[in-house]
Amino acid sequence: MSRMNPTPAERQFEEGRLMAVLVAPIVSEKATMVGEKSNAVTFKVLQDATKPEIKAAVELMFKVEVKGVSVLNTKGKTKRFGKSMGRRDNVRKAYVTLKEGQELNLVGEGA
Repeated sequence: MSRMNPTPAERQFEEGRLMAVLVAPIVSEKATMVGEKSNAVTFKVLQDATKPEIKAAVELMFKVEVKGVSVLNTKGKTKRFGKSMGRRDNVRKAYVTLKEGQELNLVGEGA
């Protein structure tokens, strides 16, 4: 081992899994408000993703330092489609708080 303290990504997760953990960024009014207030970014993640995996994935993909990860499971709503009943998928959200001075810009600046 060349370094004293390897990052979690180097220690226990394979890179292919980390690339799949983050499904999509959540861009909503609530996510934007949380992001501005506490320097956090919201992602939709895999149902079986753990906090250390999410942290390692964000650090690997975006080259930023993560302060903490909060995870929220949202149950899918039951909806009607004509006569038949359907159900939306369950969603697992991760609120990733970045360290001071770190910034993650998911929205491309338009003209």
